[in-house]
Amino acid sequence: MIRFVADHSRIEWTHATWNPVTGCDKVSPGCAHCYAETFAERFRGVKGHAYEQGFDLKLWPERLTVPLTWKRPRLVFVNSMSDLFHEDIPFEFLCEVFRTMKKAGWHTFQILTKRADRLAELAPLLDWPSNVWMGVSIENRRFVQRADRLRTVKAEVRFISAEPLLGPLESLRLDGIHWLIAGGESGHKHRPVKVEWLRDLRDRCQAEGVPFFFKQWGGNTSKAGGRVLDGREWSGMPTTPFRTERSMEARASRSARAWPQGAAALAVSSLVRDL
Repeated sequence: MIRFVADHSRIEWTHATWNPVTGCDKVSPGCAHCYAETFAERFRGVKGHAYEQGFDLKLWPERLTVPLTWKRPRLVFVNSMSDLFHEDIPFEFLCEVFRTMKKAGWHTFQILTKRADRLAELAPLLDWPSNVWMGVSIENRRFVQRADRLRTVKAEVRFISAEPLLGPLESLRLDGIHWLIAGGESGHKHRPVKVEWLRDLRDRCQAEGVPFFFKQWGGNTSKAGGRVLDGREWSGMPTTPFRTERSMEARASRSARAWPQGAAALAVSSLVRDL
């Protein structure tokens, strides 16, 4: 049985995923080979399947309270199979998601969007509890303005995901940013990442005191290239009340050891668990 809310995740920078919304639409080049769309479209038309509608947007009100049933504190990636700031998600439903996050104050929630304009528009109307981290995806220099929108948000932690990194981000400013994730694209049509793009981000993060997390080189599968950059893994994390940076590094290392390079079957299994 496929679980569409995962109490455990193999994504290195989180512990669990929660999808009160599924489905999305492409908005920029980073969406071209979306893993979530690829997975969901496999089940379009399968009667009774949660992705019977493919990757069309769908709200799941019955999932709104799921994090309240998880008693152990954890990092929770919100909407790994969608974008919480999609234009077709009603504002009231968005507020319900935020109410759950506030009620589940023992967890830390990580939200990631490419729709930075809608984020900036709605952020002043939302209640931002201290356990909600807000991030934007930036894949190349054309979209560094998403970071400017993010800086206006009063989230406890503001972060950037430069994954898939498709070009240099030399014009990206890191002031007001508390964490940066970087990584290459995965999948059969992956576009290779260049080491100089990654080094530039890492070096500037180090210079400005921003934790840097290198997630993956990418390849045919997400784990195919490993996650070693210049002889070591980079697993920087903002410190949380229940998870120190050192222990998160240990978790990332264990995850890497559990994933043999090129293990395509394991990659599919992981994707299923993380939905």
